Amino acid sequence: MTTTILVPSGVLGLGFSQAALDRGVAQGCDAIAIDGGSTDSGPHSLGTGLSKYSRAVCKAEWRALMLARARLGVPLIIGTAGTSGTDSAVDWMYDITAELAAELGQQVRVTRLYSGQSAEAVADRLAAGRVSPLSPAPEIDAERLRAMAHIVALAGAEQVQAALETGADIIIAGRTTDTAIIAALPLARGEHPGACWHGAKIAECGALCSTHPGSGVIRVTFDQTGFEVEPMAPEAACTPHTVSAHMLYENSDPFRLFEPGGHLDVTRARYHALDARRVRVEGSEWVPGPYSVKLEGARLAGYQTMLLAILREARYVANAQSWADKLVATLGERVSGQLGLAPADFSIEIRLIGVNAALGALETRASQPAEVGALCLITAQTQDLADEIGRLANPYMLHMPLTEDEPLPTFAFPYSPAQTSRGAVFEFALNHVMALDSPMEAFRVQISEVGPDARVA
Repeated sequence: MTTTILVPSGVLGLGFSQAALDRGVAQGCDAIAIDGGSTDSGPHSLGTGLSKYSRAVCKAEWRALMLARARLGVPLIIGTAGTSGTDSAVDWMYDITAELAAELGQQVRVTRLYSGQSAEAVADRLAAGRVSPLSPAPEIDAERLRAMAHIVALAGAEQVQAALETGADIIIAGRTTDTAIIAALPLARGEHPGACWHGAKIAECGALCSTHPGSGVIRVTFDQTGFEVEPMAPEAACTPHTVSAHMLYENSDPFRLFEPGGHLDVTRARYHALDARRVRVEGSEWVPGPYSVKLEGARLAGYQTMLLAILREARYVANAQSWADKLVATLGERVSGQLGLAPADFSIEIRLIGVNAALGALETRASQPAEVGALCLITAQTQDLADEIGRLANPYMLHMPLTEDEPLPTFAFPYSPAQTSRGAVFEFALNHVMALDSPMEAFRVQISEVGPDARVA
């Protein structure tokens, strides 16, 4: 027996080649699986429950996948729906699915797998010693948990299998591990466990494991001893190098990958080129362990206002960090003295674009740019307060000198007004695992029929 999963892209909304998808459909598969989310852009989506991807683009791509599913008669699975996998994001994706089913005249059975966790339930498990920190992890207690906007648990293969067992045509899953939606079906059909998890890891980002990552679509086939992976775009190729390298993607250990219920060990994996485009992998091992799921949470960090100034004069460019340090200190004193705020009530940060905006103190390059963007981020307890601090900061961003005995400089504001209200900003507040007695203990499913004669089961 073999089990083939077609992976159209690394995430819904990123795009894929329709021709490559058509080629994959023509070759056949047992399921279509695609990720729907990411934490790459930070905690905002988890904090708000809103997708960072265009709804119109997601709907257009989902339409193509629903048509492919109908043609093949196989399950279509999306994990971490709506970017964050919150319950509201699952329902957002469900609404898109219902719209498309009506437009396409498809009668489909949709199973929603919810990953959202209540603060009280997590607090109870924390009190019972069933929630443990990863490294690094913030301090948590019942009060901090209740302050979180959303908490999700990362579902594994077992929860996706429970959704498959409902006879779903389409599964819309909340937060899942990237690999679970690919590994679930081959594991359920008895394929090699190590191969299932390893192949799922390789396939999680679509054609990123190939020589043409932007082509999107790959096809991965699992069997009793290993797996084979092939890109569907004619110009793309999988090689032992491109395939093996993907174990390093978003993974600190190139040989081990932890999942609910154990970990993958690829120490003994061997990668063999079947031809110029396909790779076979054998030797991967699955090591069972205690069953736990990772928790993610986001909480409100405040409200933010942003200003941007550009330093161009050579002396200021050369001394940008000193200027920024002086600016932050000066503004801090002014805000405390003139607005009467305590240091704990606000924060002011300058990021020097072109110098160290990405890495901060970790930056090791010392080249001299022609100009520097000074991005000022002001965070406070309300938007009105952040905006008021921004108005106080404005003239200093435009005219503050390096020393007091020189004429006032004038920097460049690239747009007017210089100040932008960013609204609520969130921070990740959980990096923990939660032990479960059974995989579905913290998850739930809802089954619906959508299409011309929709009804809820």
